[in-house]
Amino acid sequence: MPILTGLVSVLLLMITTLFWSVPLIFFTLLKIVTPTRRLRLVVLRGVNGVALNWIGTNLWWMQRWLKPKLIASVPEGLNPEQRWLVISNHRSWTDIFMLLMVLHRRIPMPRFFLKRQLIWVPIVGLAWWALEYPFMRRYSREQLARNPDLARIDREATELMCRRAREMPLAIFNFVEGTRFTPAKREAQQSPFRHLLRPKAGGVAQVLSRLGDQLDGILDVTLHYANPNPTFWGFLCGQEGAITLTARHLAVPDWVQGGDYHDDPRYKERFHSWLNALWQEKDQALDSY
Repeated sequence: MPILTGLVSVLLLMITTLFWSVPLIFFTLLKIVTPTRRLRLVVLRGVNGVALNWIGTNLWWMQRWLKPKLIASVPEGLNPEQRWLVISNHRSWTDIFMLLMVLHRRIPMPRFFLKRQLIWVPIVGLAWWALEYPFMRRYSREQLARNPDLARIDREATELMCRRAREMPLAIFNFVEGTRFTPAKREAQQSPFRHLLRPKAGGVAQVLSRLGDQLDGILDVTLHYANPNPTFWGFLCGQEGAITLTARHLAVPDWVQGGDYHDDPRYKERFHSWLNALWQEKDQALDSY
């Protein structure tokens, strides 16, 4: 009864979210009235603890109820006191839970780049705001052409996260393609890759330029689904096929640190070449399946 499995999964997700929303709202209100950044960092650690327990509770029932067929390979020596940039291809909302299933409490509390609209998701949007996730507006090319200054808004959000990353250990997660892969999107983009969309370099470049000297490295994650059309609902119904997650540790190249992606054409070209080479390797790895 896949539909029944899915409905029970949704119910469990709602119960865990409502349960952990009580301490979340408490810490969020406390954070709002806390007068100094130093004290807010103390409260933020409390918010992180609530979020980690919410994640852990959901992973616990997912592993026992849904029993995902996850085959994972990750580097050794990870610990939650490090700082990482995690980059990955993107196929489904299931990706997030697969990443968390493998990396939860092995690395610090994750920070995702989120669409601005997601701040309005009940309870979860509040959690993301309290955790200081960067909310991106993602203007269209036409909007940017009419008003180039709009691009600064997302850059400033990324810049703020980079400054805050120096205050405490965290892991910045970035689905570099910017959206979930589908063959239709691939064709619309005229992507040179068989299994991937074109990578968006701006956010990654800004993080590495500003935080490269602080990071313990880059975790380059490749996700492969045996199901060619994975969906989060299918995962909640227990119908997802085998999922393979491979993470490799990359050192931060010395040349990326301190560069100016937006105003230095040579740096921008070199960064694009570097990131496209990573995506080519990822595409070849997905080809092998």
